[in-house]
Amino acid sequence: MTISTKLSIGIAWCLAWGDRPTPLFDLSELQTIKQTLKEGKSIPAAIQPFLEQAQKIDNLKFPDTAEKLRQTFEALQRENPQAWNTPIGLVYGGATKIKGYVFEAAKLQDIRGASALLDRINLIDLPAFFGKPPESPRYTAHCEEVKQWLDNCFPGDADNLKLSDALIPELIIYSTGGNILAFCPAAYIDDLANAIERRYTEQTLTANSCAVGDSFKLLEVRFGLLRDPIEQTLWLDWYEKNRNNHEKNRNNDLVKAYFGSLEGEENWGELFNNRKSFNELAGKLAAQFNHRRSGNDLPGSERPSRCYPPIFDTHPYLKRDEGDCRSAIFHATELPNEPWFSEALARKRIIGQISKEEQEREWYERTKLEWQPGEVESWVNKFERFLLKLERWRKYYAGFSNSGIQQARSLTEIGNASNGFVAYIYADGNNMGGYIQKIKTPADYAQFSEDIFDATENSVYEALTHLKPHRLSGLTGKEHQHRNGVVIHPFEILTIGGDDVLLIVPADKALAIAQTIGEEFEKRLTDLGKRYEIPASQRDDAKSIACHRYQPPPQNPSECQLSMSIGVLITAYTTPIYYAQKLTEQLLKSAKARAKELKKHYHYYGGTVDFLVMKSVTMISSNISSFRREGLTKSIKDNQKLKLHAAPYTLHELGGLLETAKAIKQSGFPRSQLYQIRSLLERGKNTAILNYRYFRVRLGSKEQQLLKENFEDAWCQAATNDGYLAPWLFEKAGIFRKVVLMFSLKLLPTSQVQLQSVILNLLKKSTYETIWRELVDLYPFIEVSQTLDAKIQDTDRLNVGAKHSGDNLST
Repeated sequence: MTISTKLSIGIAWCLAWGDRPTPLFDLSELQTIKQTLKEGKSIPAAIQPFLEQAQKIDNLKFPDTAEKLRQTFEALQRENPQAWNTPIGLVYGGATKIKGYVFEAAKLQDIRGASALLDRINLIDLPAFFGKPPESPRYTAHCEEVKQWLDNCFPGDADNLKLSDALIPELIIYSTGGNILAFCPAAYIDDLANAIERRYTEQTLTANSCAVGDSFKLLEVRFGLLRDPIEQTLWLDWYEKNRNNHEKNRNNDLVKAYFGSLEGEENWGELFNNRKSFNELAGKLAAQFNHRRSGNDLPGSERPSRCYPPIFDTHPYLKRDEGDCRSAIFHATELPNEPWFSEALARKRIIGQISKEEQEREWYERTKLEWQPGEVESWVNKFERFLLKLERWRKYYAGFSNSGIQQARSLTEIGNASNGFVAYIYADGNNMGGYIQKIKTPADYAQFSEDIFDATENSVYEALTHLKPHRLSGLTGKEHQHRNGVVIHPFEILTIGGDDVLLIVPADKALAIAQTIGEEFEKRLTDLGKRYEIPASQRDDAKSIACHRYQPPPQNPSECQLSMSIGVLITAYTTPIYYAQKLTEQLLKSAKARAKELKKHYHYYGGTVDFLVMKSVTMISSNISSFRREGLTKSIKDNQKLKLHAAPYTLHELGGLLETAKAIKQSGFPRSQLYQIRSLLERGKNTAILNYRYFRVRLGSKEQQLLKENFEDAWCQAATNDGYLAPWLFEKAGIFRKVVLMFSLKLLPTSQVQLQSVILNLLKKSTYETIWRELVDLYPFIEVSQTLDAKIQDTDRLNVGAKHSGDNLST
């Protein structure tokens, strides 16, 4: 059954039910229809006439005048007046302020449990409201409990049926990414919205959630919001008619904000068509969602107010839980460090333990809490199923049995696989908002959600094949020492929600994993067909190689209009998680800003990555942007600037950076001299060039050639001649922005000689950046052969005097 057919059945169900709590057919017929749909048999005769009308909306031609819109509506009404006059419910909801709930706790076990609990509610519990069977049989009993809970909370009576009686799986448009969007009979809108909010609150106690709903006519599913009477709807012809006399009707800020940029007649019609569709209904619910999430009550709504979110008071003289957030109710003496738990924290911890298949759960039974945690499946189990489908599973498990491998329980165990360093990877989709604005039908919404979730999830699994199982060793302390000798999967997937990803992996594979996530995401969407390809009119511009600083350019530039920006923080495993999460989020924002800039100036649609290697927690006292602006940017003569970093990178540049880092380590470049060149970057462009040149000529001819090909020729090409810039890069983007700005303001001269003079003056005031600092930071995490590593260490000992020689030279 296609997505379009499934949703048409859901719409037909709402139309056949009617606009009252009591359906148009009796209970026995209702149950027969639900059973028939569940078994996948032929469509029941009771809803067949409504299904025929529901399927017509996808084939209706978009009218260019309000009169044609009215004629279309009247013709459809004559066929089946009940179908076209019966309102259809549409509900949108999900968790809010997710990071505040998940990262409220300080320990990974509790963060893991909080994320897993939210994922289960979104992916299992909410679909179970509609009777949708779970993908994994382990959730069968849990789904039955969810349905029983729904019936107890929203029971029927003599005049009304239960909420669960009014819901079928075909009503769900999507339920991924932390949100759900679904149709429902109009009389049950408030009940379904209340059930969504109540489920989150009763399961988590403290997590915030929000759900809203509204009713619409069948024709509005195709043509967006319509007025009553329909002929009063402001349609395309109204804007065209008033264009000359009242230009402000088209160009005022309100119209621009609602319909988008209005440039050109053809583009205007396309924008209007995109907006006046199912997209407008989803937009109205999104606005109501934000209104209610802020604590406001919707006008005329009889639903319980949400202005008082869940909160548990504390007392200054009572014992607080381990996170110091709420009053403690239980002392878990069986667990390491004997933590104190509030009920909210106890739920997070037990869910985290179940997801990791830990056996030490007796403490929760001793709490005598009524809440039962139920089943939870970890992302690692899904990753193992993914591996079994690939031919490369043998390579991943090389040297280990694919059975008996356990999951990492803490940051200590993940860091054990990379000399005590871990990496936080936070990825988020680019260009999603612009693409969603062009989605016109519920089926397209459902298809988009399914495609994005599958592409994101499988891209993460594909990227994790860079790792391999790790045998723990050298662990100390009561909490960890009994784990020595255990083989684990050395990573933690905190969440995969829609186009959001948050991982913790060993530091030495972090950037390779980030690059693969971005590349696989674009590749998988492109393989699905033309719906995610860059528009043909922009395809040639999007293949521009001018945005890449690394040479050679990519052989096969991505043609996907959707991509990912990724932030990567490499730090010690002892770094507090809440602090690392905030820094990783800043890196993600920096990467997304770079992606927007490249798209604007170069039509680049691909992914970007920003990363930072933080050796100590005290390295950054404010935020990353201030740290780079104040500490890594130097002004020199002639209004030129030196940036002692080059991040963020495109995915192609990141691959080049990793290759360059490997080449530098393979060249045997002494580590002491690497650090010395980094310290001399601050002394100016010429000083750094001279010192780099001096140290490079001391290498052998083979090593020099390796550096020349992989660093100097690949990154440090001069802009206007064959000059020598290494270790500096010329920032082309800044010059490009200035030229574009001068062109838009008509400040560029027409004479070729004068134009050349202007460009040369801009070059004199340009910015130079370097990847050397990032190369030095990555140096300890680049793998080479043990023989070569020993050679590098010997070279470091033999070059003890290199630092002094370099100092004398620079002086």
